[in-house]
Amino acid sequence: MRPKGQFLMSVQQPRRLITFSVVTSYVMLVIAATIEAASVNIFFAPFQIAPGGVSGVAVILNHLDPRLPIGLLILLGNIPIQIYGYRMLGGWRVVIRTVVYIILYSVLVEFLKPYVANVQVGTNVLLNAVFGGILGGISGGLVLRAGGTQGGTATLGRILQQKFGLPLSSSSLYTEALVIMLAGLVFGWEGALYAIIALFVNGATADYVLEGPSVIRTATIITDNPDAISSLVMDEMGRGVTSWQGKGMFTEQSHTVLFITVSRSQVNSLQRLVNKADPNAFMVVGQGHVAYGEGFRRVKSPD
Repeated sequence: MRPKGQFLMSVQQPRRLITFSVVTSYVMLVIAATIEAASVNIFFAPFQIAPGGVSGVAVILNHLDPRLPIGLLILLGNIPIQIYGYRMLGGWRVVIRTVVYIILYSVLVEFLKPYVANVQVGTNVLLNAVFGGILGGISGGLVLRAGGTQGGTATLGRILQQKFGLPLSSSSLYTEALVIMLAGLVFGWEGALYAIIALFVNGATADYVLEGPSVIRTATIITDNPDAISSLVMDEMGRGVTSWQGKGMFTEQSHTVLFITVSRSQVNSLQRLVNKADPNAFMVVGQGHVAYGEGFRRVKSPD
């Protein structure tokens, strides 16, 4: 029989891990909100660049009437969207971290304004659009890693995805396009072009934060000597190999298809080993961001 003390420890330890994970998520939300608030105050608002979403609408309305605080507009604009998201996406469990982020972000936009009012990294609008997009993408990636979204059009995009079956990328594009058109009418179409650049950089940076740099390569090899290639790869590179049978539709001959995942630095070694074992092998090397499993990253348990 297991001692009582050991049983209690086995029950309590996962709770401590979950608590630590939750705390980490909310710390990430605070960092993300600070970065995004600084981005709006330093790069976007002073140069009349609408960063998209509710933030973009807030920048536009603040330009039309400077008495309207950007932070308050962001908060007010998100209230009906998050209520709708609560009803459509399955309750507060889905939107709670998004709501926390929005409140932090709205407060920090106004709180940081006097501290960054004199911060000017340059007068080139293009550079400000690019670097504002980079900071916004870092913020967005952190929010998604923490289990939330940046609210506004991101929440609307998820609703459209669920209600109409649209891909998330397409639904987000439709909602952002309305903000870009509004920016073009208010700031001029050159300003809208800068906003598009900021959105593009934002998305690319968020993907980088979520998935990391492209550090792995996947190789698909068609060969008639699978055992020789597999032995060399497993013995000299320490990588696993998966195989299945394929058929050339032109020649109607059967071949073995091998699938191998390696690090970016191992591609040349893999090419050398494949050529050594089967000079007639056909190999395609693809690009990947991250691999989970034996020999790579561990699969993380959900919060």
